[in-house]
Amino acid sequence: MIQFLLKKKSNSIFVCLFIFFFSFPLEFVSQTKGQPSQKDLQNKKNKLNDDIKQLNSQLSQTKANKKSQINTIVVINTKIKVREELINTINAELNQIESRIKSNVAEVNSLNANLEKLKNEYAKMIYFAQRNQDSYTKIMFLFSAGDFNQAYMRIKYFQQYAAFRKKQADEIVHTQNILQNKLSELEAQRHEKNVLLGNEKVEKTQLDGEKQQQELVLNELQQQEKELKAELEKKKKDAENLQIAIKRLIEAEIKRKMEESAKIAAAKAAKAAKAEKNKTKTTKSKTNIRTPETKATAPELTEEAEALGADFASSRGKLPWPVTKGVICQPYGEYEHPAIKGFMMNNNGVEICANKGSQARTVFEGEVTSIAISPTGGKLIIIRHGEYLSVYSNIGEVFVKQGDKVSIKQNIGTILDEDGKTSMNLQIWKGQRTMDPSGWLYNAR
Repeated sequence: MIQFLLKKKSNSIFVCLFIFFFSFPLEFVSQTKGQPSQKDLQNKKNKLNDDIKQLNSQLSQTKANKKSQINTIVVINTKIKVREELINTINAELNQIESRIKSNVAEVNSLNANLEKLKNEYAKMIYFAQRNQDSYTKIMFLFSAGDFNQAYMRIKYFQQYAAFRKKQADEIVHTQNILQNKLSELEAQRHEKNVLLGNEKVEKTQLDGEKQQQELVLNELQQQEKELKAELEKKKKDAENLQIAIKRLIEAEIKRKMEESAKIAAAKAAKAAKAEKNKTKTTKSKTNIRTPETKATAPELTEEAEALGADFASSRGKLPWPVTKGVICQPYGEYEHPAIKGFMMNNNGVEICANKGSQARTVFEGEVTSIAISPTGGKLIIIRHGEYLSVYSNIGEVFVKQGDKVSIKQNIGTILDEDGKTSMNLQIWKGQRTMDPSGWLYNAR
């Protein structure tokens, strides 16, 4: 009878040990899907806020000038676009935070469920241990072993069971700590969300005010639409003349570069021919060696130019701005002027508004190839970067001269101010083809 009871008790111990060892809970692992970088959104938001501050400064300058209503509407229009983009960026941050909140809520629920499971299992272990903790039962369990190896294994089971109980207790504490951290993180995220919602509300209120201001200025401009159209037509004609002047200068620069490369190629060919001729004189067996002909084809760029071109090409989206602080106030290509509906303008570059007294600087190292009077007023500077060319117009005082080698971010001249608006035009050419500079500048929209 005693042996039957011991055998029954032994079986129950083995069953419990098996259940506890193989039901050990897996550690909760949270997986987060790829999301937009919070740092990138914050950097973008900071840049937009800086742009708004700068536009406010420019707006104060244009308002002070009675002749600058066109410039005023340009700045207001730009400011509205920047403000709308800022609101969109805040919304992107809100969506990101909401996604993280949902993820953390799911983790908290999972941790709570996991903690409850750990506690229930630990309670069962304690209950089982209390029912089987007397020394007599343990000793009889050992003595009932069939041989020494079986007795040794039963001792090991007791040791592992005790270690497992401690591990379960540690796991409960660890899970509780994780849960507390997640709850704190969740609280911080909800606070951040509330702050962003407040910011969004403020920005929308300011946007409404700016749109009302835009409407007032547009109404004033519509009352003098005839004079306004005449002024814009003149600006449009001046802009077209500027594009023609730049194109001619670039064509002349390309021709000069081709002729220079042709001379270099001819010199190399002559040198090779001379070397071949000298070689012929020393070799009696070889006669009638023909001099290599110089092909009249489009010349290759020099190695230096090729290297600079390659570097410039790889810098797309990374180039520094041509001003220390600036905002794109007129885009590349054809666009509708904000002052008159349906009046189209065209731009081979981008107009960048800056603070009064700002200086133009190079976007990349290169060589000054042309300095000329601009049809729109002031001067224009063209700099070669291998097969690429950058053009800076509406420049007042020029700090460089033709043929100068310039470094990146080097100041090359002052930016002119017109009726309270300080702006310059930046163009990027590859050969005789224009490119959108906003795609080349760092953090440009």
